[in-house]
Amino acid sequence: MKHTSFKDMNCSLAQSLEIVGERWSLLIIRDTAFGIRRFDHIQQSLGIARNILTQRLSKLTNEGILVKARGKAGRMEYQLTDKGWDLQPLLLSLFQWGEKYQPHPEGERMCFVDSTSGNPIQPMAVRSSDGRLLKSADVWAKRGPGLNKEIVQ
Repeated sequence: MKHTSFKDMNCSLAQSLEIVGERWSLLIIRDTAFGIRRFDHIQQSLGIARNILTQRLSKLTNEGILVKARGKAGRMEYQLTDKGWDLQPLLLSLFQWGEKYQPHPEGERMCFVDSTSGNPIQPMAVRSSDGRLLKSADVWAKRGPGLNKEIVQ
Protein backbone atom coordinates (compact mmCIF):
# COMPACT_ATOMS: atom_id res chain seq x y z
CA MET A 1 0.00 0.00 0.00
CA LYS A 2 1.43 3.36 -1.04
CA HIS A 3 1.49 5.97 1.70
CA THR A 4 1.07 9.69 1.27
CA SER A 5 4.28 11.69 1.60
CA PHE A 6 4.63 14.15 4.46
CA LYS A 7 7.45 16.10 2.81
CA ASP A 8 5.30 19.18 2.14
CA MET A 9 3.56 19.17 5.52
CA ASN A 10 4.79 22.01 7.75
CA CYS A 11 5.13 19.95 10.93
CA SER A 12 8.31 18.73 12.66
CA LEU A 13 6.70 15.39 13.53
CA ALA A 14 5.53 14.88 9.94
CA GLN A 15 8.98 15.77 8.60
CA SER A 16 10.59 13.31 11.04
CA LEU A 17 8.14 10.57 10.04
CA GLU A 18 9.00 11.21 6.40
CA ILE A 19 12.53 10.03 7.27
CA VAL A 20 12.10 7.40 10.02
CA GLY A 21 8.38 6.65 10.04
CA GLU A 22 8.44 3.66 7.72
CA ARG A 23 8.00 0.50 9.81
CA TRP A 24 11.45 -0.99 9.17
CA SER A 25 13.51 2.17 9.70
CA LEU A 26 13.48 2.32 13.49
CA LEU A 27 14.21 -1.41 13.69
CA ILE A 28 17.24 -0.93 11.42
CA ILE A 29 18.39 1.95 13.65
CA ARG A 30 17.79 -0.23 16.74
CA ASP A 31 19.91 -3.04 15.30
CA THR A 32 22.79 -0.75 14.33
CA ALA A 33 22.71 0.78 17.83
CA PHE A 34 22.93 -2.75 19.28
CA GLY A 35 25.95 -3.55 17.11
CA ILE A 36 24.27 -5.39 14.23
CA ARG A 37 25.83 -3.42 11.41
CA ARG A 38 26.52 -5.65 8.42
CA PHE A 39 23.88 -5.93 5.70
CA ASP A 40 23.52 -9.71 5.96
CA HIS A 41 23.31 -9.59 9.75
CA ILE A 42 20.63 -6.87 9.70
CA GLN A 43 18.70 -8.82 7.07
CA GLN A 44 18.91 -12.01 9.15
CA SER A 45 17.99 -10.21 12.39
CA LEU A 46 14.88 -8.58 10.94
CA GLY A 47 13.82 -11.15 8.35
CA ILE A 48 13.34 -8.26 5.93
CA ALA A 49 13.50 -8.73 2.16
CA ARG A 50 16.89 -7.77 0.76
CA ASN A 51 15.45 -5.23 -1.72
CA ILE A 52 13.47 -3.49 1.04
CA LEU A 53 16.52 -3.43 3.32
CA THR A 54 18.60 -1.97 0.50
CA GLN A 55 16.04 0.81 0.00
CA ARG A 56 15.78 1.61 3.72
CA LEU A 57 19.56 1.61 4.26
CA SER A 58 19.97 3.87 1.24
CA LYS A 59 17.39 6.33 2.59
CA LEU A 60 18.86 6.34 6.11
CA THR A 61 22.34 6.85 4.64
CA ASN A 62 21.18 9.64 2.30
CA GLU A 63 19.49 11.35 5.27
CA GLY A 64 22.74 11.24 7.27
CA ILE A 65 21.42 8.87 9.96
CA LEU A 66 23.73 6.04 8.93
CA VAL A 67 27.09 6.01 7.25
CA LYS A 68 28.63 3.08 5.41
CA ALA A 69 32.17 2.53 6.65
CA ARG A 70 34.81 -0.14 7.01
CA GLY A 71 34.38 -1.92 10.36
CA LYS A 72 36.97 -3.45 12.69
CA ALA A 73 37.13 -6.68 10.67
CA GLY A 74 37.69 -4.66 7.48
CA ARG A 75 34.19 -5.41 6.15
CA MET A 76 31.72 -2.74 5.15
CA GLU A 77 29.07 -1.97 7.74
CA TYR A 78 26.47 0.64 8.61
CA GLN A 79 27.20 2.88 11.58
CA LEU A 80 25.04 5.47 13.28
CA THR A 81 26.08 9.09 12.83
CA ASP A 82 25.50 11.69 15.54
CA LYS A 83 22.17 12.39 13.84
CA GLY A 84 21.33 8.70 14.17
CA TRP A 85 22.40 8.48 17.81
CA ASP A 86 20.19 11.50 18.52
CA LEU A 87 17.24 9.19 17.84
CA GLN A 88 18.12 7.10 20.91
CA PRO A 89 15.74 8.95 23.29
CA LEU A 90 12.92 8.22 20.84
CA LEU A 91 13.84 4.54 20.72
CA LEU A 92 14.12 4.33 24.52
CA SER A 93 10.74 6.03 24.93
CA LEU A 94 9.13 3.60 22.49
CA PHE A 95 10.74 0.62 24.26
CA GLN A 96 9.47 1.85 27.62
CA TRP A 97 6.00 2.59 26.23
CA GLY A 98 5.89 -0.92 24.76
CA GLU A 99 6.90 -2.53 28.05
CA LYS A 100 4.16 -0.59 29.84
CA TYR A 101 1.32 -1.07 27.35
CA GLN A 102 2.35 -4.19 25.42
CA PRO A 103 4.08 -6.25 28.13
CA HIS A 104 5.29 -9.78 27.58
CA PRO A 105 3.62 -12.34 29.89
CA GLU A 106 7.03 -13.60 31.08
CA GLY A 107 8.24 -10.11 32.04
CA GLU A 108 10.47 -7.34 30.79
CA ARG A 109 12.06 -8.04 27.40
CA MET A 110 14.97 -5.70 27.86
CA CYS A 111 16.38 -3.43 30.53
CA PHE A 112 18.48 -0.42 29.58
CA VAL A 113 21.37 0.41 31.87
CA ASP A 114 23.90 3.17 32.36
CA SER A 115 27.10 1.96 30.66
CA THR A 116 29.23 3.39 33.48
CA SER A 117 27.39 2.13 36.58
CA GLY A 118 25.39 -0.76 35.14
CA ASN A 119 22.29 0.57 36.91
CA PRO A 120 18.94 0.70 35.08
CA ILE A 121 18.15 4.07 33.54
CA GLN A 122 15.14 6.07 34.67
CA PRO A 123 12.07 6.05 32.42
CA MET A 124 12.19 8.70 29.72
CA ALA A 125 10.38 11.77 30.96
CA VAL A 126 9.47 15.28 29.93
CA ARG A 127 10.78 17.99 32.20
CA SER A 128 10.24 21.72 32.38
CA SER A 129 13.14 24.10 31.82
CA ASP A 130 13.58 24.25 35.63
CA GLY A 131 13.70 20.43 35.90
CA ARG A 132 10.16 19.68 37.11
CA LEU A 133 8.68 16.39 35.89
CA LEU A 134 5.71 17.13 33.62
CA LYS A 135 2.69 15.01 32.74
CA SER A 136 1.73 14.84 29.08
CA ALA A 137 -1.34 17.01 29.74
CA ASP A 138 0.97 19.72 31.13
CA VAL A 139 2.67 20.25 27.75
CA TRP A 140 1.07 22.48 25.12
CA ALA A 141 2.21 23.49 21.66
CA LYS A 142 3.07 27.12 21.08
CA ARG A 143 3.36 28.68 17.64
CA GLY A 144 6.84 29.07 16.28
CA PRO A 145 7.77 31.46 13.49
CA GLY A 146 7.87 28.62 10.94
CA LEU A 147 4.37 27.30 11.62
CA ASN A 148 1.58 27.87 9.12
CA LYS A 149 -0.80 30.29 10.79
CA GLU A 150 -3.91 28.35 9.76
CA ILE A 151 -2.83 25.06 11.45
CA VAL A 152 -2.98 25.87 15.17
CA GLN A 153 -5.56 28.17 16.71
